[in-house]
Amino acid sequence: MKIKVGDQVKVIAGASKGKTGKVLQTLKKENKVVVENVNIRKRHQKPSQTGTTGGIIEFNAPIHVSNVQKIESEKASKTTAKKASKKEEKKD
Repeated sequence: MKIKVGDQVKVIAGASKGKTGKVLQTLKKENKVVVENVNIRKRHQKPSQTGTTGGIIEFNAPIHVSNVQKIESEKASKTTAKKASKKEEKKD
């Protein structure tokens, strides 16, 4: 899997298409990633005897790796552009 924790990614398929966020967790065996503020689910939690209150809890659910695309930083994209221009100069 080429996507690591902390990478900026863009969702390219699914209900959250077009959203961007930071990768919080990777699930390598399942080929899924958890992206910040993408694929938010709600769980209805009953109160327990230990003192926790019940209510609706929101959490980030995992999304499949094939539905996200890594966003390169400006610095990385500039270096790739320089390399491409050097290759074109060598061809001429």
